[in-house]
Amino acid sequence: MAKRAFFPTVRAGLSAGLLIAALMAPSLLHGQVTGSSTTGVDQKGQPTETVTVAAPLQKQKKEKVVQSKDTKRFISKTKKVQTSLEGKDTKLPDKQLYDKAQIAIKKGRFDIARLDLQTLLNTYPDSEYQMRSKLAIADSWYKEGGSAALTQAEQEYKDFITFFPNAPEAAEAQMRVGDIYFRQMDKPDRDYAKAVHAEEEYRLMLQQFPESKLVPQAKQRLREVQEVLATRESDIAAFYSTRDNWPATIARYQTVEDTYPLYSHMDDVLVALGDAWAAEARYVRTLKQLPEAAKANLERIYDDRSSAAYRKVVLEHSASAHVEDAKDRLAAMNLPIPTPTAEQIAASNALENSRGQYTLFGRTKLLVLHTPDVIATARDGEPTLADPAATLAPAIRKTIISDFETSMNPNAPKPAAPVASSASTPATDASAAPAPAAPVAPLTLSDVPAAGASGSSSDAAITTVVPASGSGAPSGSSAGVEIVQPAAERRTVDTGGLPSARPANAEALPAIEKPAAAPDAINDIKPGQAPAAQDGAANGKNKKPEFDKSDESSSKHKKKKGLKKLDPLPQ
Repeated sequence: MAKRAFFPTVRAGLSAGLLIAALMAPSLLHGQVTGSSTTGVDQKGQPTETVTVAAPLQKQKKEKVVQSKDTKRFISKTKKVQTSLEGKDTKLPDKQLYDKAQIAIKKGRFDIARLDLQTLLNTYPDSEYQMRSKLAIADSWYKEGGSAALTQAEQEYKDFITFFPNAPEAAEAQMRVGDIYFRQMDKPDRDYAKAVHAEEEYRLMLQQFPESKLVPQAKQRLREVQEVLATRESDIAAFYSTRDNWPATIARYQTVEDTYPLYSHMDDVLVALGDAWAAEARYVRTLKQLPEAAKANLERIYDDRSSAAYRKVVLEHSASAHVEDAKDRLAAMNLPIPTPTAEQIAASNALENSRGQYTLFGRTKLLVLHTPDVIATARDGEPTLADPAATLAPAIRKTIISDFETSMNPNAPKPAAPVASSASTPATDASAAPAPAAPVAPLTLSDVPAAGASGSSSDAAITTVVPASGSGAPSGSSAGVEIVQPAAERRTVDTGGLPSARPANAEALPAIEKPAAAPDAINDIKPGQAPAAQDGAANGKNKKPEFDKSDESSSKHKKKKGLKKLDPLPQ
């Protein structure tokens, strides 16, 4: 009987063998096949050889440990704390208090941490952890958050800078003060007081600690704060432009251009500034009563200012998004379009490439947290450390009025600038020595009779005090004092037959007599004659007055009932 094969046909067996070979090929190529052979004798005495093949060894991949952001942040903070404290004796009581407070701060128990740190400051005034403890107290208030805690943190940081101005941590304390206002900064269309305070504190940090490691971070924060302030000014200018208030619009846009050169929408600001001056030119064209020469002059002035703003966009912001708008406006004005240099193109590209890009996470964060938009803030460039003089709307209005007056009267002389009095004095007079002043004589008294009357009949004597001078001529700076004194006799005045208003008896009235003394008070009631109602009881207890139940009621007495209760007018 023939033995039955596993595969029904030869072709099926060949196909299975090829499939197995294809599956084993990768392992044979990438792995090493190991095995052994043994030689033996079977039952019939014939030699046999047995081959053992071992599977290739797979290389085990090493597991890569990826640290999370929280782990990296914790490691960095731990390294920061263990700077100069390594190698110290951990058994010291002040060191134990400090370590205990640091652990409490990390776990969010800020009150307990401040108690331990304050105990360290009061108990060990000469400890080497005094400075670090004071800074840790401020850090605990800062990490606690809230308006009250941040206010206290600011005061603690200021005190730390006052007591330790030369410490390396003083720069960090000043940086924290700026961060306090930065955390409370609101959107550009809200209150901007926190943004102004943050700008001041970051500028102070850059000026007082220019060699600190935190300078790059402070500069970036200052750029972000100025981005918010520039957005606020630009939004206000855009509002004024919708009301056709062009002087106010020009003033706001000019302030942004002068104060915040790193603003992310500076190209929009310059284009809008040029449009505002162009609107002034269009207004001039509508004035029919204006002479043609004056109108042409004003149009030329405003067109020049408008084209200057457009040219600045093309030259200094060639990589911005709205440079084509500026070129189109220059072409509409029939003006040549300037070509920026290679240095200007490189600077514009570097500035635009340093700005952040909007992502889905960033937009979601702005939508949820209601924080100011500082994503597009430049990461390159020096922020302004001192604000130039702001351009105000009244100044722009005065400039426009001056342009009108100059165009209407081109030949009118310009008002001369005020000249100092010392400049108008000739050189010869300035070099000449002043003449010495004459000595002033002491004051003298002299009797001067009244005008139009003789000395004997005068009603009063007038004494004039005149300073005597050497030349006898009165000087311009002399002063006289007249003292009027009553005379002994009165002068009779002719009234022309009219009765005199003076009383007939002009003698002095007698002195007022002193009033008579008041009589002494007499008590008419004699002792022992008091009314009977006021006499006290024999036992010393006063009798209570009787209670009228018909008029009143209380909790201790029964209330009125029946008709007495209904009658509004009791008998």
